[in-house]
Amino acid sequence: MITPEFCRTMARYNAWQNKSLQVAADGLAEDARRADRGAFFGSIFGTLNHLLWADTIWMSRFDGWRKPKGGISDSPRFTSEWVALKAARGDADQRIKTWARRLTEADLQGDLAWFSGALGANVQKSYGFCVQHFFNHQTHHRGQVHAMLTAAGAKPADTDLFIMPEDA
Repeated sequence: MITPEFCRTMARYNAWQNKSLQVAADGLAEDARRADRGAFFGSIFGTLNHLLWADTIWMSRFDGWRKPKGGISDSPRFTSEWVALKAARGDADQRIKTWARRLTEADLQGDLAWFSGALGANVQKSYGFCVQHFFNHQTHHRGQVHAMLTAAGAKPADTDLFIMPEDA
């Protein structure tokens, strides 16, 4: 389904796009970042927090990271300050890239089993499928943030994968 090279590319894309959104959001006032904009997680800040929370929970399953406290409903408040969110996001992105660089074809085989708080049940899915979901989830919520930033007057950078710099 997917390859280690796909994972490395998507980990780089994730970090590149997260940085772009942060730069755009830095140009907004704090109240604009926290304003409820009708998105599922409310605000730009809440959605970015959810994304970091979700990345952390998936990486706890993939790479042994410490599982985040709280559930999905708590995720928009994963961090309380913009500076702390940016620092945690940068750290997570570097750790995700390091994990992706270590992946082998064999790592992407087999199944992953966990208890899903969202479903309230044990789940077992293909490991490769779960990794693909992880990257898709990131893209989905970054798209929401991109739209909220644009509506707020910010100018996030392009999102096209094919223009990602080689050093991203």
